[in-house]
Amino acid sequence: MQFQPFWFDNAMQEEANALPLSLPTKHHCDVCIIGGGFTGLWTAIKLKQQQANLKVTIIEKGYCGQGASGRNGGAMLTWSTKLPSLSKLVGLEKALFLVKESESAVHQIAEFVRQNGIDCDCRIDGCYYTASNEAQKHLLAPAIKMLEDNNLNAWQHCDTQALINTGSAANISGHYSPHGGSIQPAKLVRGLKQVAESLGVKIIEQCQYTAHSGQSPLNVETNQGNICANHLVFAVNAWLPTLKPQFQRNIVLVSSDMAITKPMPETLAHLSLNHGAAIIDSRIFVNYYRTTTDGRLMLGKGGNYFSFANRMSDKFEQPSRYQTLLNNSLSRFFPNHNFEIDRTWTGPSDRSVTGFPFFGHLNNQANVIYAGGYSGNGVVQSFLGANILCALILKNAPVWQHCGLVNQALDNFVVEPFRTVGAYLIRNAIRRKERAEDNNTHVNPIDTYLASFIGSAGKVDMKS
Repeated sequence: MQFQPFWFDNAMQEEANALPLSLPTKHHCDVCIIGGGFTGLWTAIKLKQQQANLKVTIIEKGYCGQGASGRNGGAMLTWSTKLPSLSKLVGLEKALFLVKESESAVHQIAEFVRQNGIDCDCRIDGCYYTASNEAQKHLLAPAIKMLEDNNLNAWQHCDTQALINTGSAANISGHYSPHGGSIQPAKLVRGLKQVAESLGVKIIEQCQYTAHSGQSPLNVETNQGNICANHLVFAVNAWLPTLKPQFQRNIVLVSSDMAITKPMPETLAHLSLNHGAAIIDSRIFVNYYRTTTDGRLMLGKGGNYFSFANRMSDKFEQPSRYQTLLNNSLSRFFPNHNFEIDRTWTGPSDRSVTGFPFFGHLNNQANVIYAGGYSGNGVVQSFLGANILCALILKNAPVWQHCGLVNQALDNFVVEPFRTVGAYLIRNAIRRKERAEDNNTHVNPIDTYLASFIGSAGKVDMKS
């Protein structure tokens, strides 16, 4: 049987074996969305909520949730820890707006899930950003100061009891925000699919985009036939450079690798981890973990495999190649854990140069729109991305059309093979630097210098 990440396999086991719809002949729609993940589904739903008579079609080359959306860590994170770099990118006023909206989106998603009866293990129990060595202790300080200066800070310094709730003595300090939590991502995707279909969205799975042409209307070619569409949206994220090579240098495709245990509710209760908060340490290539309601612990590690020329390698469809690294992280946070691992998997992350997503009109064509570059923050940010895409289609929300993330002059990574060689050179320097910091030993200045090239890739801004 073909390997599947745990979340998607778990979600599909609970569904009836319904056959996917086939593309009707001579199909016409107002909006054709390529990609049945978070971005595509949220966009379709919000379009129908605003204009119920709009004909919206989603085409997905596999099954909804089988891509990056259904295999991420399921942590609901905001942009608050990235305010300094976000303000440099879009300006302070727009950055504050985006941070506020990202915090609000956590609770809007939870309310949507509740209202629509989506069973996706959604728990808004907050988020912990921790320091797992001395060097990480004050990394969040610039962002918190900037938030405080603008009356927007929700982060609280963790006292001893709060740190206990992170489940690990490796977390020597930390901050907590109520704006966060966790979900089972594939179950959320499958639930969004059902909601979208109930609103009249036509979803064609196992339907692969091959090309498009024309102006208005557009002719969209797929492996099941052609679609006539007034608008076309590329909501494929990590697959964007594969479909549109012009984005090859705007992202670097890197893996985030995850492991999940078998159920162990008593152990989690003993560790004070019987909650749904996300816990993330403050290194560049973060360790992150969260639990599930059936008593599993999921731990992930970012920044591992870099795909040459952003090819969607088979390695993204297999168990993690970095199981030793995952075990080392588990042992660091939970010494002598003896956890029984159920499965490991790999998720593709499309890291942009800035560390933030980008949206715009493909080749300046008003009715062809793209989204990409979520940079490892997708659950909440795709909800906001749908607001941007809807505004670009309906032209009814200037605050989103002009939020600063639209039609940016995108920065480029260097050309291959220098990009991949450089990525591994920097990655290995960061690993050595963080290993020395973990062991409280001298950090090689060369490693510090190379690590500085990472820019804003971390989930916490390294400096203001």
